[in-house]
Amino acid sequence: MKKLSIVILTYNSQKYLKEVLSSITFADEVLIIDSGSSDNTISIAKDMGARVIYQEWLGFAKQKQYGVDLAKNDWVFILDSDEVISKPLKDEIVKELQNPNFNAYRVPRLNYFFKKPIYYGGLYPDMNIRLFNRSKAHFNDKEVHESIVTNEPIGEFNNYMIHYAYDSIEKFIDKQNRYSTLGAKANPIKAIISPIWTFFRMYIIKQGFRDGWHGYIIAKLYSQYTFWKYVKGSIPNE
Repeated sequence: MKKLSIVILTYNSQKYLKEVLSSITFADEVLIIDSGSSDNTISIAKDMGARVIYQEWLGFAKQKQYGVDLAKNDWVFILDSDEVISKPLKDEIVKELQNPNFNAYRVPRLNYFFKKPIYYGGLYPDMNIRLFNRSKAHFNDKEVHESIVTNEPIGEFNNYMIHYAYDSIEKFIDKQNRYSTLGAKANPIKAIISPIWTFFRMYIIKQGFRDGWHGYIIAKLYSQYTFWKYVKGSIPNE
């Protein structure tokens, strides 16, 4: 089996960290890149055998690439501090690393919104490259919605990891408000049209209604996010 490093960014991430680290004991190295936690994140990570390195926040893409560069192994899995690798996915990863068919792999993610798994609205399987050979792939330099880029063919896993995305509406609004500021693209026309389209696409076309009341709330919140993204900067601050 190819040796594997799992890289996790943390900042006051104690809430799910024990569960996250318990799901990745199969890795040869767990590397935590912490940007200044003041809770029990560091002690939890060290107690569970992770290697912890402090790095002042560089931005999502640069911070993750920093961790990739410091990893001891060429094969790296990028995991968030609120993501848990399921046993079926673990078994699939271990099997694939016996003799990899690709140099990068997309991984499905099952998102939990307000304590409920969400299967519709375009939010599942939420595929992203997470496992890769660092000699064949790297992070782009986007401020938000960073991603791994490669010129190699990309494989896909069948089993998902769990993502505890948002515990409450308040946390969703807070995070998306920050993201919409970082990714702001002032455009009054899109500020009118895009929220309507976002809701229609998520709730009707992507069948968000099948997730019940949660599906309606999520579609409304994402449509609000698109409004913020395109309206910010369209009116000068005094």
